[in-house]
Amino acid sequence: MTHYVMRRILQAIPLLLLISFTVFMLMQLIPGGPMAAYENNPDISAEDLVRLHEELGLNVPKHIQYINWLGAVLRGDWGTSQITRRPALVEIGEKLPNTLYLSMVSFLIALIISIPIGIISAVRQYSWFDHVMTTFAFVGHSLPVFWMGLIFIIIFHATLKNPITGGPLLPGGGMYTLGSQPTMADRLRHLIMPASVLAIYSLATHIRYMRAGMLDVLHQDYIRTARAKGLRERAVLLRHAVKNAVLPLVTIIGLEIPVLLSGTLITETIFSWPGMGRLFFNSIERGDYAVMMGVLMLSAVMVIVFGLLTDIVYAFLDPRIRFD
Repeated sequence: MTHYVMRRILQAIPLLLLISFTVFMLMQLIPGGPMAAYENNPDISAEDLVRLHEELGLNVPKHIQYINWLGAVLRGDWGTSQITRRPALVEIGEKLPNTLYLSMVSFLIALIISIPIGIISAVRQYSWFDHVMTTFAFVGHSLPVFWMGLIFIIIFHATLKNPITGGPLLPGGGMYTLGSQPTMADRLRHLIMPASVLAIYSLATHIRYMRAGMLDVLHQDYIRTARAKGLRERAVLLRHAVKNAVLPLVTIIGLEIPVLLSGTLITETIFSWPGMGRLFFNSIERGDYAVMMGVLMLSAVMVIVFGLLTDIVYAFLDPRIRFD
């Protein structure tokens, strides 16, 4: 197992370097590049632009710029925001906990609900419960996230009213009510709609994969053998079927978590949630090159790390993988 993990880590290093080089070169295609935020400022003269061009190290070939940038990143210097004049790493570090808060709550809700539903749907295939949950899964997966978010705002913020205060039933955006001391209850009320939108989309995907995995496993010979040995149906499902049926879901989760952690751009923008997604959207609008690069690289690192963790979980659940 240790040899397998070390081999996967060594394979991840050149992949991460390739991704960083590709992202760096693609960012150079943005009109203006790192100078975009300065070129649009009427208070900066042509002489200042030339000086900034040299100070930022843009007067050397692209591959040298990449080496200099990579060296700075490895030292912990991710550049400075051209808008706030603060380190990009500080800007990202302030928004990351908010995204973690939102994404982890929605992810846990989806995971806790989807696994039992997927198991029951497979065991009771073609029952009314299976038909209802399958329909919900397809509808939830098909609806655009931005449309679902707007519908939630229209219903729970603009239409329904709080019977006690007479105000909106749920807040329409933000993490807490501005101008007041944030409380746990206030934060939870602001969390309900964005977390629900994210959870519904993930829930729909998880149900489909868990159901399909269970249906495939339940027809295997070793399940019939376990039943023939006299094991109770509960033991057959939990000890033999679920462990193997969850493998496809592990792959989906491994791809989904880094996307959630790096910022759910659409959901955070719709609900004005101050997280990584909204930070990235604002950095694109304002041409904040350093922050854009920082968010993209953090996303790439998360994809690599969680891909590695997914492989490790796979090897734990299926010994045949590590033996190969």
